[in-house]
Amino acid sequence: MKIRTKVPGHQQPINPPLRVGVISLGCVRNTVDSETLLAGALRRGNKHSAVEEADVVIVNTCGFIESAKQESIAVINDLVALKKRAGLKRIIVAGCLAQRYAEELRQGFPEVDAFIGALPVKSNARQADISLTPAYFSYLKICESCFNHCSFCVIPAIKGRFHSRSQEVILEDVRRLDQRGVKELNIIGQDITSYGMDLYGEKKLAALLGRVSRVAGSIEWVRLLYLYPAHITDELLEVMAREPRICKYIDMPLQHINDRILKLMDRNMTRSGIEKLIARIRRKIPGVALRTTFIVGFPGETDKEFQELEQFVAQVPFERAGAFVYSREEGTRAYSFPRQVPGKVKQARLERLMAAQAVVSEGLRSKLVGRTLKCLVDGERTARSEYDAPEVDGSIHIIGGPLVRPGKFVDVKITAVVGHDLEGEIEST
Repeated sequence: MKIRTKVPGHQQPINPPLRVGVISLGCVRNTVDSETLLAGALRRGNKHSAVEEADVVIVNTCGFIESAKQESIAVINDLVALKKRAGLKRIIVAGCLAQRYAEELRQGFPEVDAFIGALPVKSNARQADISLTPAYFSYLKICESCFNHCSFCVIPAIKGRFHSRSQEVILEDVRRLDQRGVKELNIIGQDITSYGMDLYGEKKLAALLGRVSRVAGSIEWVRLLYLYPAHITDELLEVMAREPRICKYIDMPLQHINDRILKLMDRNMTRSGIEKLIARIRRKIPGVALRTTFIVGFPGETDKEFQELEQFVAQVPFERAGAFVYSREEGTRAYSFPRQVPGKVKQARLERLMAAQAVVSEGLRSKLVGRTLKCLVDGERTARSEYDAPEVDGSIHIIGGPLVRPGKFVDVKITAVVGHDLEGEIEST
């Protein structure tokens, strides 16, 4: 990734550094991979720059669902146009889309200089010592891919077999991030509840979290993203309840609640099992915030089955919930399922489900009014509580008082609900 030139009077070529910009699309796991790609470019003597000023742009794509694929294609098209009219020298396309559709992309985008597939996770490899996030929070990937093979999901086909990083290497990364001044550590993976199954023959997330808490130093929040519901153990819940650094926040995608749909999805749970799990979580971790996601319009989903999901959302409150329309993906079992639901029906169901969740969320947020929450400042007048994951959940808007720099913790008394967010006043810093 260097240009070799000759200067009069010099026999040896010199390699002026290139300016490298990075665009990271899709999930936060891609953010970690983008950091790895950038670190590789910088090791060759290049410099990180804004995309608009770059000689080389690396775009790390997502190919999980149709909307993500379209976003990735749109960004590549924009970069091709930039290369034709401006000073952009090279385009490198990496990630899931490049892994999944390498040949199609080569034919469709001859202007792209290189295609790199999904990056592997190696058990004894350290995470790149570079950050694309604000200095006070970081993502730490502990595993990649998934054991579960849900019928709608293409991730195992893209990422390969499930692979964990060793506890010792992860702990070295935690110490480094602590020394760097990180205050919020977000532990990530497609299914972190399966962590260790490949290396140690058993689930080791609870044990790992105990060790992370002991070496975290000045890291005050440790957040878990994401937990597969069928693999959540009592041992894990007990560690979460016991360790003060671990955010009382669980993100566990449920996808549906109807037993027939769950079976078609290969989710390894029933409605009864889900309801018992939710009750167990709330009993073992008082005050926990639950986030989930649902899929509407799965092949064969009837009006009655959707209504069951809609009623569940209204009756079993989640502090945070999102939903997606089913995306029919090549290479998945569900692709060939009969009775595919029309697009207009899927969209209408999505809007109904999110309207039901909006009512629930507003009611739960209103219960926070009058409470004082420990918050991490993200901007001059915005902050988050432990119940809000970065770049995903809502914010707390700080009214009045002194400006506090991002990365500091403050106590905020909640005074009002404003849409999807909250307002509050700083009580102490």
